[in-house]
Amino acid sequence: MAKFNFSRIIPVALILIIAAVSIAALVSLARFVFFPDSNTTTKTEVDISRDALLDTSEDRAVSLTVRGPIVANELFSSYQIKVTPSSRDLTVYSGYLDKISNNISLDNNVPAYEQLVYSLDKANMMKGTELSGDKNDLRGICASGFVYEYRVLKADSSIKSLWSSSCSGSRGSLNASMDQLNKLFTAQIPNVKKTIEGIW
Repeated sequence: MAKFNFSRIIPVALILIIAAVSIAALVSLARFVFFPDSNTTTKTEVDISRDALLDTSEDRAVSLTVRGPIVANELFSSYQIKVTPSSRDLTVYSGYLDKISNNISLDNNVPAYEQLVYSLDKANMMKGTELSGDKNDLRGICASGFVYEYRVLKADSSIKSLWSSSCSGSRGSLNASMDQLNKLFTAQIPNVKKTIEGIW
């Protein structure tokens, strides 16, 4: 009798084990396909933005925009350094309507651009997660200081934009050294200090 019961239990137990393993595998597959975990998503986002940064196609660009303190329209200034595989531009703006007050345009080439973007990559320019909604609204941020916005562009459309500021209470989305990144950008324009030091 004991032998009979044992011989019936083994197949039932095997079926239950196989069913449990199959269900677990299906659940894991469904999670992987429909609900990838946050670490995987973050890694994928970083990889995509890093690939975009290192792309040297003609329609690619990187830029640094610096906004000064919030003051009267007549005294407000900002500037942008934008680098593409074929050009380097420094544009200084006055007032909140971005009236161009100075512009320096220089040629560039792919090897030079490649060296820059690889340097920006090693300085972790794409390290950070873009904020959304009110957290990514730069209006009024760091009113007495400076706001720095770093972008990777394709055909003048932003692929990824990270920012930080000189105010300790508004650290932004950038997770890298502003000083290191700013030096890499300003080094692209000869004698840039003469132009930007007199803005503020």
